[in-house]
Amino acid sequence: MSTSPSHVAESRVDALRRLTRTTHQQLDDTLLAHGIARDRQTFCRFLAMQHRFHTDAAPLYARADLRTHIPDLTGRARLAQIEADLRTLGITPPRPSGCAPATTEASLPRALGWLYVTEGSTLGAAVILKLIAPLGLDAHFGASHLAPAEDGVALPWRRLTAALNAIRLQPEEDAEVLAGAQEAFFVVNDHMQAVFS
Repeated sequence: MSTSPSHVAESRVDALRRLTRTTHQQLDDTLLAHGIARDRQTFCRFLAMQHRFHTDAAPLYARADLRTHIPDLTGRARLAQIEADLRTLGITPPRPSGCAPATTEASLPRALGWLYVTEGSTLGAAVILKLIAPLGLDAHFGASHLAPAEDGVALPWRRLTAALNAIRLQPEEDAEVLAGAQEAFFVVNDHMQAVFS
């Protein structure tokens, strides 16, 4: 008779979720406290924050080492949609200032941590779309970067997390994945403080 193991090893993604939960929750709470759905002007500040962060993250989506593990990576990039949303709302997107060493020069494990955060943000997009609907904004006007992928939200996320979990890394490299995720959350927070201060 076989018995099931009493302990199932925690997956990489589950560990990331657990270890960044507090930082992630604080970020979400602060963002909502800024009232991003209060009016279009405030939503534009949110867009400015998104633009800054996705400018930092953009190099991830061109990295060949990441595409080896995540074949649909290039199509996941959202910077162009954010810039289109800004233009729709009458704002000229700022030009990027310099490169983004955090994502261009990061090791593969650290880049994976960043990717976990950038792609994880798609999960809350449906909530934001509902909040901003009274402002006359939606996936077709002013908030295209929040639109779900053609095959929905859950399936692309499951594909990504499966890929993240499948990559073979050493324990010290997993620590780098966590460091990359924490760094990405801190960068988002810095951008949020900058645009809402």
